[in-house]
Amino acid sequence: MSQAGQPHASSWYADSLPASPLRPALAGAHSTDVCVLGAGYTGLSAALSLAERGYRVTVLEAQRVGWGASGRNGGQAIVGYGCEVDTLERLVGPADARRLFDFSREGMALLRHRLQHYRIDCDWRDGHASVPIRPRQERALRAGLIELAERYDYPLQWWDRAQLRQQLDSPRYRGAMFDAASGHLQPLAYAQGLARAAESLGVVIHEQSPVVQLERGTRPQLRTAHGTVTAGHVVIAGNALLQGIAPELEARIMPVGTYVGASPVLGAERAHALIRNDMAVADVSWALDYFRLSADHRLLFGGHASYSALPPPGLRALMTRRMHQVFPQLADVGMEQVWGGYVDITRNRAPHWGRLTPNVYFAQGFSGHGVAATGLAGAVLAEAIAGQSQRLDVFERIPHRRFPGGRLLRTPLLVAAMSWYKLRDALW
Repeated sequence: MSQAGQPHASSWYADSLPASPLRPALAGAHSTDVCVLGAGYTGLSAALSLAERGYRVTVLEAQRVGWGASGRNGGQAIVGYGCEVDTLERLVGPADARRLFDFSREGMALLRHRLQHYRIDCDWRDGHASVPIRPRQERALRAGLIELAERYDYPLQWWDRAQLRQQLDSPRYRGAMFDAASGHLQPLAYAQGLARAAESLGVVIHEQSPVVQLERGTRPQLRTAHGTVTAGHVVIAGNALLQGIAPELEARIMPVGTYVGASPVLGAERAHALIRNDMAVADVSWALDYFRLSADHRLLFGGHASYSALPPPGLRALMTRRMHQVFPQLADVGMEQVWGGYVDITRNRAPHWGRLTPNVYFAQGFSGHGVAATGLAGAVLAEAIAGQSQRLDVFERIPHRRFPGGRLLRTPLLVAAMSWYKLRDALW
């Protein structure tokens, strides 16, 4: 890591951290126990879990550590997955749905353990609130809270409008489902901390090393423009950015643009008047808003997913208007910076983890809930590579269908479907 630092993808997250040295690109032919494609949360977590078990691991990253969604997301770490538990029950039955939910709780515990054990400084804060705007959303949240308590042994708090206003100074919401076990962090700092933890155990990370080909076989090989890595096992953790490496995986996810903005520094008093307990907040609309405070007293505000894979016009103004809807008292405040990236969603919003061949593993389809679940994914894949596949077997029982329309039509079809959900949120 002797070369000078290179620019990361533009965001307030990157600007708030010191430039990290550039890790050398892959050159020549190499051999290892496990080769991982992608240095986001999934790939780094898998590499760390494998290294903790004594495996030699090489990670190939097309850009920089945390360059994709892992370094640009909203920073909210939430128990569960991108779909609700009732969806999991329909897909795999009540028993496996309960197992999957319990696994997600273990994933949150693993995240907290690693922050402490490896001393990863990423501004962790406790607490997450899911907030309804419409009566229909409130009824669904209340029913979900009862279900989680009675059938999943996961009690949460319900705050009525008055209780919520004691912590969140916004007139927009009808109440809140509060989860003290979830929380939020600085996403890029977390990714860089995972990378340093993995390297401390001997993991080799090559940046600016895009994989151009996966050769499957008894000892699979990942090939870049200037080198190869042959391994006993391969882990594919490219998520929304695979670009032809494994077409059967790409057909089952859709890259969706999502955007985050940062206000100017508000000062401690004004910032904490907005969110007094420093929790993260997300509404439960299909095109949701989510927000939290930064360590330097900014409001970080995200939302307005783009299903057309194109940034919406006038993005900064659009994000500013949405922020003002939530916090009218910030009418004099704009967005100092806005950035975006792609998350990978599945048709059912459930995680898509498994094996392509007996020695090629993958995890994708986090559907916007990857901060905690990616750590779990890495641990589950490492267990399976080590011969303990019980947890991965449960994930592999989740059925996943291809997006209709192929490469040319799947995006227009999804845009049409999402327009209906946005209209439903607006009308009732």
